Amino acid sequence: MEPAQRRRFSIIASHLRPLALSSSILSPSHCTSSSDSDNNCSNLEADCIFCKIIRGDAPALKLYEDDECICFLDNNPVSPGHCLIIPRCHFPSLVSTPPSVVAAMCSKVPYISKAVMKATGSDSFNLLVNNGVDAGQVIFHTHIHIIPRRAQDCLWASESLKRQPLKLDQEALHLVNNIRQQLSFVDGLEDGKDHGPTLIGSH
Repeated sequence: MEPAQRRRFSIIASHLRPLALSSSILSPSHCTSSSDSDNNCSNLEADCIFCKIIRGDAPALKLYEDDECICFLDNNPVSPGHCLIIPRCHFPSLVSTPPSVVAAMCSKVPYISKAVMKATGSDSFNLLVNNGVDAGQVIFHTHIHIIPRRAQDCLWASESLKRQPLKLDQEALHLVNNIRQQLSFVDGLEDGKDHGPTLIGSH
């Protein structure tokens, strides 16, 4: 059996039967074979803990994996079932991650989050990305948090803060126009799109 076929078979099989702790739930990723040329990422970092997990140099309690990403339990969870989705290639932040990779990661969220909520008995979850030091990013390998929630679990202090309504004044309009201008020149390329009126419902 070819390496790619073996890999895909093992992925499918892992989703069809429960795994004991002594099995491959703690093992290297099935998708890291160096002989598998169609999925060999050349930009993995030596000191990145997530890259080590991908290479099999560090253990992880894996929940899901495919050719594009891996999902495993967070090593320092804020709630039971708190897990991370990471891409197989190294990108230090969300803004440096190609849109196709972000799309691949996000496409797994409904599937994984439903399973996590059922397994933890919760009916809600937060989807979280910390992008940059000031936003609380600690590991600089793009990742998405899925955090199961329960009523009155008081995870976020910000949830108790009183939010102020947005004022539709010149300052807000200036901010909107500034952001729209930046959108038109992302990476120095003007998209040429008409984004429509600034104020929705202004007719």
